[in-house]
Amino acid sequence: MGQYLLIVVAALIFSVAGTPLAKRVAVKLGVVDLPGVRKVHSVPVPLLGGAAMYLAFILAVLFFGELFYVQQIVGILLGATLVSFLGIWDDKWGLRPVIKLLGQVAAALILVVSGVQVGFLHVPALNIAVTVLWVVGITNAMNLLDNMDGLSGGVALVASAFFLLIAAMSGQYLVAILSAAIMGACVGFLYYNFNPATIFMGDTGSLFLGFVLAAIGIKLRFPANYDIVTWMVPVIVLGMPIFDTTLVTISRLRRHKPVSVGGKDHVSHRLVALGFTKREAVMAIHLAGGALGMCALFVTQATVMEGYVVGVVVFLAAIFALVKFEQVPFDEAG
Repeated sequence: MGQYLLIVVAALIFSVAGTPLAKRVAVKLGVVDLPGVRKVHSVPVPLLGGAAMYLAFILAVLFFGELFYVQQIVGILLGATLVSFLGIWDDKWGLRPVIKLLGQVAAALILVVSGVQVGFLHVPALNIAVTVLWVVGITNAMNLLDNMDGLSGGVALVASAFFLLIAAMSGQYLVAILSAAIMGACVGFLYYNFNPATIFMGDTGSLFLGFVLAAIGIKLRFPANYDIVTWMVPVIVLGMPIFDTTLVTISRLRRHKPVSVGGKDHVSHRLVALGFTKREAVMAIHLAGGALGMCALFVTQATVMEGYVVGVVVFLAAIFALVKFEQVPFDEAG
């Protein structure tokens, strides 16, 4: 645990030191998020905070992690670099959704080639297909979730903390160092990003976080338990971005709106519509992520019956919440 704590602290320091530099670079290059109808801020805010998190993560892993799994580490870092580059390009010049999607698929295939892929289906073609679907899905879910100060970074912090705890308990070194680095990078960035934010992570950060968290979820293994149970663990840990994306997708399809176009129809916006302040809405989502993490922690040690009881309860609770949130009025103009 001492080394994991060292990686957390190192990534935190790199992130705290690097974010102001990223802010200055963003202002100089004109990479800023302007106010608008679909935005919750009223003044221009620099982007590229994600670049600081990306560098903090890379430096912490390379300098303080003992790289026993070189091929897989290289695959994860290459994929993370690719999606981060796509994010930088999109933040500065804009990028067609199909190009972003193809880039994310390419990054997922890099993981597959490096040996990081789903294995519980025991059919190679299906494992590859599910790997790509999972990576692209979670990457975009974190991207969609980045709609309020401190939200996406906080959700990633909570998820990475549970991934670190689970990995440390089961002796999974690679998962632990990656989780520790993400955790530290998020804490450092949130110092500047929590409401009122002075910098945003942009697509650079949200795509990066989604990709790495998806890769960490794939790498989780539980030899002492059955994979027909433990496949649920990363799904539950990342339940909040999955839930938010599902809500937004259903809502926009029902209203005949493009799913890829932004709007104020996310969980966070609906909580604000219910009377929460923006900070309270963000914290409520963080707490929900923590509750899901506790459920996932139980599933790691559960029997088949216990695991599926928890899984069914979580699923039914999500369906109930989905119906209720879909009924909450929100600003259609957003």
